[in-house]
Amino acid sequence: MKYVPSTLNFFDDAFDDMFFSPMFRYTSQNNLMKTDVREKDGLYILDVELPGYQKEDINLELKEGYLTISAKQNTSNEEKDTKGNVIRKERYSGSCSRSFYVGEDVEPEDIKAGFENGILKVTLPSKKEKKVEPVRRITIE
Repeated sequence: MKYVPSTLNFFDDAFDDMFFSPMFRYTSQNNLMKTDVREKDGLYILDVELPGYQKEDINLELKEGYLTISAKQNTSNEEKDTKGNVIRKERYSGSCSRSFYVGEDVEPEDIKAGFENGILKVTLPSKKEKKVEPVRRITIE
């Protein structure tokens, strides 16, 4: 007697495995954008974890003293059998963002950012030097 797996078991296994797929691994809010903030040599250094994202998916914006980091992701996963028939096709679309108050004296040119191996590294001054206005004499008439 030959064993033939039932279709029901195949779909049960496929759907059970689906939620352990890397595509779905980081959808929990607890796992998104974990951030370490350090202060060193007059700079704040932010290390933001963005696993699975590409540099093109990430946006930084400075508005009214708030630095907002946002990321969007659209992925699809298609599996085919040897004949080219689609066995499973999944799509994921999601976004996340965080805002940090950095002060109204910080300018966009003061902020530097780089992305490597799923980590966004942002540096910005911890204290912006205030411009000292020169003393102007007022003559008495």
